[in-house]
Amino acid sequence: IGVEIRDHVKMFHHWFFTLDPDEKVIQRNMLLALNLADQSAKKSYDNLKEQGYFTNLISANISQEIAVDSVELNLDVYPYYFKCFATQRLVRSTSTVVRRLVTQGYLRNVSRSDNNPHGFLIQRWQTLENSDVVNP
Repeated sequence: IGVEIRDHVKMFHHWFFTLDPDEKVIQRNMLLALNLADQSAKKSYDNLKEQGYFTNLISANISQEIAVDSVELNLDVYPYYFKCFATQRLVRSTSTVVRRLVTQGYLRNVSRSDNNPHGFLIQRWQTLENSDVVNP
């Protein structure tokens, strides 16, 4: 079960944080991410949208990518707890910003579907850290 949970967490973060300066790509990736999580992720998406984050990516031609470094799990509690450690890269035409990202949340079992093949739902998702590491 740990392997599936880790992959679910990785896929959610991949879809939520892998963005190109294209509105259709952003919408598609967010839809895929939000199928794997509850309202806590939707709230984060809505906040970013309201703050103009996605409009900024498009207007500045910024691509954003993420690599999940590790996922800590506690399978002794239910819903299952996770903490995700990742590296984010924001690629601009003139520079690349590297950020350290740490998030946490819980997962509960739901029915498997084409939109959610692992059958987990991330809930109470929150960002603990999102700080610059390198700015060449």
